[in-house]
Amino acid sequence: MNTLIYKRTHTGDPDNKGIFGCDDCMGRVRRWAFNAVIGVGGKRPRPGSEGIALKVTWIGINPRETENPAPRGPRLKFEYFRPWDEDGPYLKTLAPNLFRYMFEDQHVRVVMSRSLSPKMQEEVTKILRLAKNHQSTKPRVFEKKTSSKHKC
Repeated sequence: MNTLIYKRTHTGDPDNKGIFGCDDCMGRVRRWAFNAVIGVGGKRPRPGSEGIALKVTWIGINPRETENPAPRGPRLKFEYFRPWDEDGPYLKTLAPNLFRYMFEDQHVRVVMSRSLSPKMQEEVTKILRLAKNHQSTKPRVFEKKTSSKHKC
C-alpha cells in the first residue's frame, strides 16, 4: 500500500469529519497517487499545536475525493480515519527506523512509502493497522487555531 507520510505543523486539517484539505494543507501533494496517509507532528509545530510534536497524529486509508474541491488539490475523505492529534503515539516508539529517517538522517517533510527500505515499509504497515483496528467513531472537538489563508 503506497502511503504518504508527512510532517504536520498544526492541527485542524484534516477536520473533525476527516476531510483532508479543508484548509488546503499539503496542497498539490494531495493529488499524488497514494492509498493511505500518515500525519506526523513536526519537531517545532506552530504555537498552540506543540502537543503534536513527534507523534503520529492521524491516519487515513483509502482516500476518496469529495465533491468540494480545494484550491490547490482535491479534498479527501477516507474509508478508515483515525485521528489522535496530541494524544497520538510517538513515532519513535512505533517506527524507530522511519523516525530516524524523517527526523535525524534525511530530515524530510514528506515521503512516499514506496521509496523507503523494506524495514521502514514494515513499520508503515504496522502503523496503518492502528487505523483499521481502532477506527474512530467519535467526532473530535477542537478550537480552530489556524487561518484558512495559510499555506502548509
